[in-house]
Amino acid sequence: MEIMMATYIMDWPTRLVRARAFLGQNRLFVLGAAILLLVISGALLAPWIAHFEPAKIVMSERLSPPSAEHLMGTDRFGRDIFARLLYGARISLLVGLCVVLLSLVLGIPVGLLAGYLGGRTDLILMRLADIFLAFPPLLLPIAITAALGPGLWNAVIALGVTGFPGIARIMRGAVLRVREELYIGAARTMGLGQLHILVRHVLPNSLTPVIVAASSDFGYAILAGASLSFIGLGAQAPAIEWGLMAADSRVDFLDHWWTALIPGLAIFLTVLALNLVGDGLRDILDPKQGRPE
Repeated sequence: MEIMMATYIMDWPTRLVRARAFLGQNRLFVLGAAILLLVISGALLAPWIAHFEPAKIVMSERLSPPSAEHLMGTDRFGRDIFARLLYGARISLLVGLCVVLLSLVLGIPVGLLAGYLGGRTDLILMRLADIFLAFPPLLLPIAITAALGPGLWNAVIALGVTGFPGIARIMRGAVLRVREELYIGAARTMGLGQLHILVRHVLPNSLTPVIVAASSDFGYAILAGASLSFIGLGAQAPAIEWGLMAADSRVDFLDHWWTALIPGLAIFLTVLALNLVGDGLRDILDPKQGRPE
């Protein structure tokens, strides 16, 4: 144990050198992580950063352009857009996180069972996933949300339920590779139960591509949640959410550009940052994926 601990401690300089080399070669990952950290920090520190109440209506200051007092201007009700942007980040990030978690909770078991058991189980589960994948990306979430009723959590459920097939397929592909490894055959030879092999050996060694995919799906979930809010099926007033902010500015954006540009730019930069971070995670966790030999 002491030898192992000493080896682990001695390996830290090597780990730091590799990390520094990776960051130097992956500047886009650093850029994405910096933007994402900025967005998360703004959401968490909103009460201390914003100088105005996000829901306070001041009609005498409606549609004021960006200025020293209102850094990003005000909307049609005189509400400070910068304050609303910070508070809106909380709901947008929460939507993305909940959608991804729900997709993982549904998709990982489906892909795990389909890939490991194979046969009829694989056929039934993958055909079920194909039914969901046959619909255009936003059409099925719109239909499910409309059936459940407009609302933030109904939108989260719709996006999570329709997002699990992609996770399931990626998980299945990883399990198909892992189940043929020698250590899985050795575990079977030792008489270990199927459940033990699945949980202790197959699952941990199949999660890398799923984690990479989830980081990219996070950005899509934020964009899709904002889209549902924009058409009136997601977050509802008086909630503060980026898609809802963009929807509120539809009447005014031609003459008052900041009302629509700023929440739209926030969505764009956050999704871009998450995609850059996802690419970086792919290089860290699965360096062979997507690279030529």
